[in-house]
Amino acid sequence: MRYQYKREPLTADEANRLANACQTHEEKLVIWTLGVAEGRGAELASLRKDNLDRQQHRLMIYGKGGPYGKLSKRRVIPLSARVQPLLEGHLSLHDTTGVGVRTVQRLVKDIANRAHIRRIVTPHVLRHTFAVTCIQKGISTRALQEIMGHDRLTTTEIYLNLSPEEVIHEFHRKW
Repeated sequence: MRYQYKREPLTADEANRLANACQTHEEKLVIWTLGVAEGRGAELASLRKDNLDRQQHRLMIYGKGGPYGKLSKRRVIPLSARVQPLLEGHLSLHDTTGVGVRTVQRLVKDIANRAHIRRIVTPHVLRHTFAVTCIQKGISTRALQEIMGHDRLTTTEIYLNLSPEEVIHEFHRKW
């Protein structure tokens, strides 16, 4: 198996500090949506009003890959009770999120610094954090594969790098 660079997910404490360090509506929109709705930075930047399904509490994302070229792969992301009102409120006033890809990256870095997180935090680290949190909460890898938008389950398994402490804790909790 070839070497795979692992982006270490944030701990629960780091994720909470990151969320609490948000000071503006734009910062909350970026951090909370990336952290809970599992978007990629480019997907968040291209999010539009018509991507939101208010009745079903979900986002329709057209993202990376797909059979017919760039941005043709559709996936459905369920929204949490925390993120839904934030996105609904913003998208009821604006047609788009109004942030670019580089702005998303800069905001994540700045907020992580403000939260005193001493390692590199990127939108993709938040994606890993989301995936690990889902597994810890008991979501099946197959459901996670659909949410993440992966064609192969082996791609989703990359996100399942749990620490030895988490493995031991889960073993004792379930055994």
